[in-house]
Amino acid sequence: MINTRIEHDSIGSMAVPADAYYGIQSQRGIRNFQISGQKMHPLFIRNLAIIKKACAIVNQHAGTLSERKATAIIKACNYVCDHSMTKEFLLDPIQGGAGTSANMNMNEVIANLSNQFLGYPLGSYEEIHPNDDVNMGQSTNDTIPTAGKLTVLALAAPLLHELKRLETTLHDKGIEFRDIIKMGRTQLQDAVPMTLGDSFFAYASMVKRCHNRIQASLQEMYEVNLGGTAIGSGMNTSDYYFDHIVPMLSELTSVPLRSSDNLYDSTENLDSFVAVSGALKSCAISLSKMCNDFRLLSSGPRCGLHEINLPAKQNGSSIMPGKVNPVIPEVVSQVAFLVAGHDTTITLAAEAGQMELNAFEPVLFHQLFESITCMTNAVKTLTDNCVNGITVNAKHCSDLVESSTGICTALAPVLGYQKAAEIAKNALRRNTSIRVEALRSGLIEEGELDELLDIKKSLRKDPIFVPKAI
Repeated sequence: MINTRIEHDSIGSMAVPADAYYGIQSQRGIRNFQISGQKMHPLFIRNLAIIKKACAIVNQHAGTLSERKATAIIKACNYVCDHSMTKEFLLDPIQGGAGTSANMNMNEVIANLSNQFLGYPLGSYEEIHPNDDVNMGQSTNDTIPTAGKLTVLALAAPLLHELKRLETTLHDKGIEFRDIIKMGRTQLQDAVPMTLGDSFFAYASMVKRCHNRIQASLQEMYEVNLGGTAIGSGMNTSDYYFDHIVPMLSELTSVPLRSSDNLYDSTENLDSFVAVSGALKSCAISLSKMCNDFRLLSSGPRCGLHEINLPAKQNGSSIMPGKVNPVIPEVVSQVAFLVAGHDTTITLAAEAGQMELNAFEPVLFHQLFESITCMTNAVKTLTDNCVNGITVNAKHCSDLVESSTGICTALAPVLGYQKAAEIAKNALRRNTSIRVEALRSGLIEEGELDELLDIKKSLRKDPIFVPKAI
């Protein structure tokens, strides 16, 4: 039988595990919100503890919190940051109340730790109270979104790093493949020749754009509404606290935070998170498109395009011997599907707010954190387990170009579209090459034809087509 203690709040009384650092409001949240089976993100919990620490420091400087209490609270915040304390933060990340349960979970844990440091038993809040002392000058409505923004910034840094690595790797492959002539395709049909290097330079350019777009969207994460308390008015804060809380949090986190220009706006609107999610979705969709290309270009090995080879990472079938599947591009595409779905949830959550607050931040943060984490891991495995090891079947690429009717486009400026099209049709009908049919037509001399069909000579070599790696 679990030993318990009885705690009281404005709703009534409830039993709480005797050794728990959380209290009655956390216990209510644990019982009410058994939704996803998951727990709040550890970085989010840590950032919330740092916010509580900043608040205690500023409240002490303001003279509204005694040195004795502030010292104990700061010590407790440091303890939470240095230890996982996973059994004390049991709340589901999806919860009602705009995150009040999460905020009170932190307040209660810090209060009980602080009281314990001062020699008081767990559940005794006469010395340091979760609301009156730990939550002094705060509201769920400014601490939770601030913790959310700090967490987004922390999670996004590894993603940006991995995107840079991917861009560099793709660019290096572009250099490696810059002399490999292949057939370009539009609508999956033969188009005009290009180099495989051109393809990879284009992929690198796309990744760079995605990186920059995500980085730009993150700028709004540095603007926080801490100090606005319930709705942005700053009610229950001292003048000193209001002016110094964001600079103090910035100092503790080494993140260049700034106070929102309009605290009412930043408390009730979540569009800055929608912008980040949108940038993530754009990146995910573009990466999935690239992975679709990889799967098509490597299809086969005997009955597909088979222009490139992806690294073999695992057996592809439990029944078909020797089959190898493009598992890394496949998982990246699945992450793209997940991110796109999360973006829909995030969009709806942001739209659903009413008046001076949006109550749906918990699900928004849960989905956004997962999108960033999955994207980071997907990009990393794509670089390390796929792109780095791509090789090319150069002769097969050359043979496909030579047999393609797409090179007939090179004849159009001299013969005209209609006559060039007739040559292409004859080549298809007779299963011959463009070269054979062009000479058979008598419309062009062999020397001139050789000049027109010199693929490498016809391709642009301007430096602008070879972007530099970052």
